[in-house]
Amino acid sequence: MTRAIIIGAPRSGSGKTSVTIGILRALARRGIKVRGAKSGPDYIDPGFHTAATGLSGVNLDSWAMSPDLLNALAGNATEDADFIFLESAMGLFDGIPAGQGRTGSAADLARLYHLPVLLVLDVSGQSTTAAAVAKGFATYDPDVRMAGIVLNRLGSERHRKLCSEAIEALGLPVVGAILRDPTLNLPERHLGLVQAGEYADLMTHLDRLADMVEKSLDLDAIMALAAPFSPSPGSFENALQPPGQRIALAEDAAFTFLYPHVAAHWRQAGAEIVPFSPLADEAPAQDCDVCWLPGGYPELHAGRLAAATNFRAVMARFAETKPIHGECGGFMVLGEALEDAAGETHAMLGLLGHSTSFAKRKMNLGYREARLRAACPLGPQGALIRGHEFHYAQMIATGNDEPLADLADGQGNPLGASGYRRGLVSGTFFHAIARSA
Repeated sequence: MTRAIIIGAPRSGSGKTSVTIGILRALARRGIKVRGAKSGPDYIDPGFHTAATGLSGVNLDSWAMSPDLLNALAGNATEDADFIFLESAMGLFDGIPAGQGRTGSAADLARLYHLPVLLVLDVSGQSTTAAAVAKGFATYDPDVRMAGIVLNRLGSERHRKLCSEAIEALGLPVVGAILRDPTLNLPERHLGLVQAGEYADLMTHLDRLADMVEKSLDLDAIMALAAPFSPSPGSFENALQPPGQRIALAEDAAFTFLYPHVAAHWRQAGAEIVPFSPLADEAPAQDCDVCWLPGGYPELHAGRLAAATNFRAVMARFAETKPIHGECGGFMVLGEALEDAAGETHAMLGLLGHSTSFAKRKMNLGYREARLRAACPLGPQGALIRGHEFHYAQMIATGNDEPLADLADGQGNPLGASGYRRGLVSGTFFHAIARSA
């Protein structure tokens, strides 16, 4: 029987990602089959979970995924794991106003699967007040149970004693106490953490986090807090279906953001994913049925993409007879031009007429639901697709292409037309997660 626990916190930046990765790596080093999961839309943390454990990470998103798909993905995650540690996005209860159990918060998953919560508290700048925060979490929702507390960023042994005694007087066990150590922080950039695949010494850092966890947390107590995890039977009916039998997938430092569950389902459905690297001036194989340009960081590599002559020429030929779709960063590359952070403009593929800029950053963030105006690799005309936007680039020229979809926010408020299509080429800033149910 797989056991699971949610690792939550009052807010982003509390240290739950470092705690989660450290626990995963420490248990994997002990030979325990352990898997990481992440609530909400996040590509980056599952990559660290995978590196730490050797088992692929998974996203579980109660807003973007239908209950059946959520159960199917959760059930798959239990198949080869003894323990699952499910890391919350943002604060534990943070989501959007939506139907019961469909807010996108980790608390939805705690209620649905009756999972206990290990609460990570950043206690820097406070002492016994931490007990008031812990009590608030313990009593806020009777269906979300706080099972234990990890104190993070402690300044001293006295600091630990003050916090621990106040919290344990409430009947909440303190199962970890971590001293402040900035060297353990994971580096970040504009979309969050620097990705796992970009570390030259990734395993060294993961092992340092595991060493910290072994020293600072009672891992046996934490494993004892985990509860049996047996999701109801589910279905992949609302998963994104493979856009072709052989899918050419751009995959390198410029194109990195594809949800693990999307690629896994494509493979399970019998499709073959054929990766290629635009930064290495590679192009989609001509025997592929479709080309997918995922999100990533093309703004950091715009000069190399502009100079990739083979990539550019073959993509133009591919687009004459076969579909191409780009998401976010991929959408930017499909356009006429990309202005980087330094203000230098680089020619992109020109398969769509828009241009984008990263010189003046503006954050666009939130859940989205898109109704497709025309068939494309995301689905047939009229299909409703759920996902999100998270980017800092801005459109500086719109071109004359047809809109791809009508977009609404997570609460159904119309946002207008989104993305573009021309012939067999389509793209949007919107990242697809699943079909709406």
